[in-house]
Order: sequence, then structure tokens, then C-alpha cells
Amino acid sequence: MKILVVGGGGREHALCWKIAKSPKVKHLFCAPGNAGIAQVAQCVPISARDIAQIADFAVREKIDLVVVGPEEPLCAGLADLLQKREIRCFGPSAAAAEIEGSKVFCKDLLRRHRVPTPGFQTFNDTNQAIAFLEAQDEFPIVVKASGLAAGKGVTICNDRNEAKLLVKKMLELRSLGDAGSQIVIEEFVKGSEISVLALTDGNAILPLEPARDHKRLKDGDAGPNTGGMGVICPVPTPHRFRLQIEQQILLPVVHAMNRENRKFKGVLYAGLILSPKGPMVLEFNCRFGDPEAQGILLRFADDIVPYLEAVADGTLEKCEGPRFDPRVSVTVVAASPGYPDNPETGLPIAGLQSIDEDDTLRVFHAGTKLSEGKFVTTGGRVLAVSALGADLMEARARAYDAMDAIKFVGKQIRRDIGIRELADAT
Repeated sequence: MKILVVGGGGREHALCWKIAKSPKVKHLFCAPGNAGIAQVAQCVPISARDIAQIADFAVREKIDLVVVGPEEPLCAGLADLLQKREIRCFGPSAAAAEIEGSKVFCKDLLRRHRVPTPGFQTFNDTNQAIAFLEAQDEFPIVVKASGLAAGKGVTICNDRNEAKLLVKKMLELRSLGDAGSQIVIEEFVKGSEISVLALTDGNAILPLEPARDHKRLKDGDAGPNTGGMGVICPVPTPHRFRLQIEQQILLPVVHAMNRENRKFKGVLYAGLILSPKGPMVLEFNCRFGDPEAQGILLRFADDIVPYLEAVADGTLEKCEGPRFDPRVSVTVVAASPGYPDNPETGLPIAGLQSIDEDDTLRVFHAGTKLSEGKFVTTGGRVLAVSALGADLMEARARAYDAMDAIKFVGKQIRRDIGIRELADAT
């Protein structure tokens, strides 16, 4: 069969690498891809945002399945357009993708259907938002842009003044453009954050193993929020929490979306906090996480293509739960200098050839291209190293050893991926 993956980041490299291993696949395309993806798929120079050209290409090439990586084309209606053109798609409709595209919609959905989530209010008026903040006694408090902000729209504000300044920047100065034209002000809840991704065709769900992303740029969760600087998978999670996540969050949300005529087909990604009251939803995403996908897919032991097809075809209930490698995965992201605000590009990358890649250690490219036969940086998050180990310590050592062999000027990495979990285990 012919498969087209849409996107050009580390998540899409992981998807292409995994899909290319399937005996069912005769030809794999990726639009637009990157320098790493070009090693396992045929890259097509079409932007992931150009949904009309993607649909035309899928029809012209008689693509059997389109797998959409990023949220933007999904929110723009790529799955709907492909359905009209009679092309199968792994990814939700625009109506279903609004669960990520609008945090206001998501939080209201959770409230309507009594799914556990921190208390919140929504605003599009600066004065009303500031009046609300003036009435609050407990800080920190969380301010979120409602729209898509590439992982940079959530800020934990430690005091009232910080929150008021941020509200003005978002609503008045439009620091995040239209993404910040509506905001959510949310109660801050203490606890450990985890990511739980589930495959669903709108009826059955197959939860994948939990992961933990490290969002802040610097060690110790310092610095600004980013798209993600590293992941560990799995995350030790009490059995009772896993049952609560499935029974009180994932299943109710899938059913809620059905009742509201927004049937969700694809990856439903729950960003959760394990609070003293139990798991609570911080946000939902409508696609594989990045870099969660890199760590999860390295451990995914089965052929992924039958699962992607079953989701698209609505036959997921016929699939057994996927097997996962029992080893631990650690993923470490390397970012360009200046990331996340003003990343430098065009920097030569050295050391990639020295890494002995196999099915237990991979370099997943994100912001890279080949220029005169050499890899150079093209974006903020440049690449990630994912490694398996018998335990967290071994996986960390393998990932960091490989990452240290990769060099470019001003490379930013976190050195503490998984450190907290190591401390908890001792």
C-alpha cells in the first residue's frame, strides 16, 4: 500500500521510521518531510498547511492512507477534505480537532460532561480578566491562550501582577496573535504531569503507555515553555490511576464527542495531572505528541500500520492491544540557540555519522536539511535522540552519550530528563 505522512518534524520522522518497517507498505511519502525523513521516505515539497495540495497529491498518487502528524492541518479540515476525495485518513475531522484548537471549547466540554479538570474561567475582555484576577487570593495561577500556540501558550504565573501583565500581552497586544484572542485562567493544581495517548476510532479506545514530557527549556523546569525538551516512557503510574484515566477521562470524552456530533478518530492525547484528588485533565491534543511520539514509538513492538488502518476504518475493536518493549525509553531534544523565541538556523551539525543507530537507539530529525551534503539546522527544535535501556539509568546514559556526540554551535539540551523519576525510585 501507499502511505502519505503529513508533517516535517521529529514526530513525523518517528512515524515514518515506524511505518517504513511494515511489510504492508510499498511506498511511503512525507510532505514536506526533513533531512532525516528523506532516509526512510520520499519527501514531497508540499507544506503541511496546504491542505488542498496535499489532497490533490493523495488523489493523484492513489494514496491508500494519509497519516497526519501536526495539529494545524487537522484543525484546518484536512481529514474532512480527504474524506470528500475518498482518501482514508488517520486523524480527526476539524470539528473533532477543536478539542485542541480551542482550549475554551475543550474546558467547556469537560465541564459539561463532568470530566475532572481544574477550575477555570474564560475571557476575551482584558478588563474582565483583570477584575477576576484581582478577586483571587491563591497563586500561582495558570493563564492559557485558547488557540494553537505551538506548545508556548501556557504560563504558570506566580503572582497577580505577573498574571495581569500576561493577560494584557495576550488580549491587548496580541503577543500570540489570534491564538490569544481568548484565554483560559485556570486553577493551579499540584501533582505530577503525565501524557496518556490513546488510539480511538470514536468507539473503541486503545490507551498507549504513559509518558512524561519536560516542557520547560532548562534544567529543574526553569525557563520558558517549549514544544518539549525530552520524554521518558513509561512513567510508573499506580494501577488505580490508570483505571481512573480510562474510565473517568478517556471513555467519557470519546462518548461526549460522539454526543456532540464530533466523532473523534485518531490519537486522543490527554495532558493530565495526577493530583491528590486523582487524575485531572489539563488539556487535550488531537494528534501524537512531539517528542512523546519518539519515545512511545521506539517501544511500540507491533506493526503500527494495521492500527492506523483500523482507526481510519472504524474497526479498532477488532485489534488486540499493542505490545510494548519492556525496556524504558528516554528521549532528549537538542534545540538551536535562541529557541524558543528567536532560534538561529543554518548551523552545521556534526557527529551524526558517528552514532550507531539501530532499533534501540535512533536520532529523529526535526529542524534539519541537507546543504551541500551536510546537515544544517532549520528550526528551533533540531533533533532528538531516543534510546532504550533495561532501566531508566541505562536509557538515560545511552541517550545522553549519543546526544553528546552531536554538535552544533549553541546547542541547547536539558541534562535532567528522567532525573526526578530516578530520585523517586531510590
